[in-house]
Amino acid sequence: MGFVLRALINAATITLAASVVPGLRVDGAAAALLAGVVLGLINALVRPVLVVLTLPLTVLTLGLFLLVLNGICLALTAWVVPGLHVAGFGAAVLGALVISVVSWLLTLFVSDRGRVERYR
Repeated sequence: MGFVLRALINAATITLAASVVPGLRVDGAAAALLAGVVLGLINALVRPVLVVLTLPLTVLTLGLFLLVLNGICLALTAWVVPGLHVAGFGAAVLGALVISVVSWLLTLFVSDRGRVERYR
């Protein structure tokens, strides 16, 4: 249940980011939902490997390179999902920043089991 709810949150944040960030476009609700699932899988499987491989660069930039990694994950999602279009690296990084912030705010209220909780 938790994965489904997080995929829906990802789909909503991708749709919001597409409406705010120029250069990021989603061709419908089905593409947004598929992008939410694929982004969740990429964040769970690929991103940890990238974080470990780029750890020295991340430490050198005081963690700012993680924004670049988030942009790479979003660009990889757009490469895999038909209907999600990213017009460049800047749009990918800015879109990933919007997705990260909004997703973080929304998941403050959702537990890992998929239940809605209050933030204490």
